[in-house]
Amino acid sequence: MATTYRNDPADVLGGIGRHWGWALAFGIVTLLAGVVALVWPGRTLVVIAVLFGIQLIVAGIFRFVAAFAVDDESTGARVLFALLGVLALIVGIYALRHILVTLASLALLLGIYWVINGVVEVFTALSHRGLPHRGWTIAMGVLSVVAGLVVLFNPTISLLTLTFVLGIWLIIFGIMEIVLAFRLRSV
Repeated sequence: MATTYRNDPADVLGGIGRHWGWALAFGIVTLLAGVVALVWPGRTLVVIAVLFGIQLIVAGIFRFVAAFAVDDESTGARVLFALLGVLALIVGIYALRHILVTLASLALLLGIYWVINGVVEVFTALSHRGLPHRGWTIAMGVLSVVAGLVVLFNPTISLLTLTFVLGIWLIIFGIMEIVLAFRLRSV
């Protein structure tokens, strides 16, 4: 017996609406994460550094296992995967043991990225005269350079500011998700 699928938007929304509780739960968790980031910005930064270290350790383990588990790779690729896995393990363990160094490193990398990204955006906008919204691209590039320099010259205050911005964004996003969940429920 063939199943017919309807692409009617009302049917799709009705199907999503039956699972509105998941959207509500996600919104509540997001809202709470934002409140936690605002109430405990220092601890939030520590959690970010710890999660970064854990992610590196897990990635290192997977890379190391992949070096020996994948049959399709050459010996050179296996050695590179194994070395990359060991490097990720070492950096992850170091990141967990030295949280403040990890935070400073993350701030430095973020600042460097923003500066380079801004320079590339400005250069792209200046070299392509037909680029749509060229003025906005230049403005965003300059803003990115300025933000990167602020982070590089004062990483501690910059990280706390980013934590507050993250907290506010998570609260707004959580509220929007909760409102969406109740709208889905009514569908």
